[in-house]
Amino acid sequence: MHDRQTSPRLSAWLDRLTERRGNEIRLGLDRILDVAQFMAMPMQDNEVRLKGLVVTVGGTNGKGSTCAFLESIALQAGYRVSCYTSPHLFRFQERLRFNGEELDDQAWEAALDEVEAARHAAGDIDLSFFEVTTLAAIRIVQGLKPDLAIFEIGMGGRLDAVNCLASDAAVLTSIDLDHQAFLGSTRQKIAWEKGHIARRGCPFILADPSPPEGLLELLEQRQADVWWIGRDFGYEGDKIQWQWWGRSERRSGLGYPALRGINQLLNASAALAALSALRHQLAVHQGGVRQGLAQVSLAGRFQVLPGQPVVVLDVAHNPHAAGVLAANMDQMGFFPKTVAVVGMLADKDAEAIFARLGGRVDSWCLASLSSQQAGARARLASELRPFCERMIAGLSEMERPVEPVTIFEFDDPESALAHAASLVGPNDRIVVFGSFVTVAQAWPLAKTLGQAPHLS
Repeated sequence: MHDRQTSPRLSAWLDRLTERRGNEIRLGLDRILDVAQFMAMPMQDNEVRLKGLVVTVGGTNGKGSTCAFLESIALQAGYRVSCYTSPHLFRFQERLRFNGEELDDQAWEAALDEVEAARHAAGDIDLSFFEVTTLAAIRIVQGLKPDLAIFEIGMGGRLDAVNCLASDAAVLTSIDLDHQAFLGSTRQKIAWEKGHIARRGCPFILADPSPPEGLLELLEQRQADVWWIGRDFGYEGDKIQWQWWGRSERRSGLGYPALRGINQLLNASAALAALSALRHQLAVHQGGVRQGLAQVSLAGRFQVLPGQPVVVLDVAHNPHAAGVLAANMDQMGFFPKTVAVVGMLADKDAEAIFARLGGRVDSWCLASLSSQQAGARARLASELRPFCERMIAGLSEMERPVEPVTIFEFDDPESALAHAASLVGPNDRIVVFGSFVTVAQAWPLAKTLGQAPHLS
């Protein structure tokens, strides 16, 4: 699927959108709602209303996994399902799936044409890349008429383009620091932004066990039906199986999901809570849950590639996600050496991310993500070196590594990964993390490093 060619016309469309607005983030719903009206989208209370059930999924981390669980379980239960997520890892078309498959390029082309015509008719309203593509996705989904439409919030919630939709349920996976320049510098401010995906009288699945002060009050003001983990739903398990419980039902004897990582039961539980809250409109049998958990897939989320050396791919790019990555690394067992390949955008809290990973890494291979990001790599190195020195200084003589931690710099993730491969033996581990771009650019080489000869 990753090698499928994009049509020349869609490629030209995406290039134009990138050139027009670049990667600039613009928050606010007025522009997108104005264009939606010129597209004659069905509106109710100044929101776009689709037929069928709509679930929006927000949060700092875990959104993509929760969407994947919702999609997989509903599909296995026999429903028609669309799923819109962002950003993409390999190809733009990954952002929208229907019944588990990407849409034809022609569907995107037609929808983008319609958005552009409406934008001009509305007075040449200036829309960002994400706003244009979100409107196009909504138009495509409107035509597909799925039983369940899943939409992942891009950033924040209150002013995110996806929040123009009227939803039947919302999920908030986690609340932590990221995109502070847009959402605020505290968990309280970020939670306030994210909490606005709640709708009056609709289920709101709160999967953060320790939400910031004030979020529950906001949800009460918005008159949402709050399902809070630990109070209204939860999970427990042993080494063999796990079970989920909700307000009025229990799912027992469940196999562990195909997505790896200690946080995936939390994400799966949030998805099951959303489906339970909607059970009168979208009944899901136990077989659908079991098969959905077994067949769910999502590239780049603590993805452990088979073979030797072990290669781990993870799009962790903020402190909270780095903490989860560190915990997952601890669960993998002993490796003589761990080499990290990392590339992050300049606005990320690199020092806090390094602190979450502690002393788990023996060598670091830092990568630039583009010519414009060369300074970001230098900044990573400038923050990483003193961090390593402080960390080692705080260890006892017995705890200190035999060899000093080494740091290397490269122009791109693939070059960084190639050098990482030269540093490890078959029993060692390489962890590639950071931006989606880091994982995507490292993927072609990563998938071959540990393969047996007959798989190459």
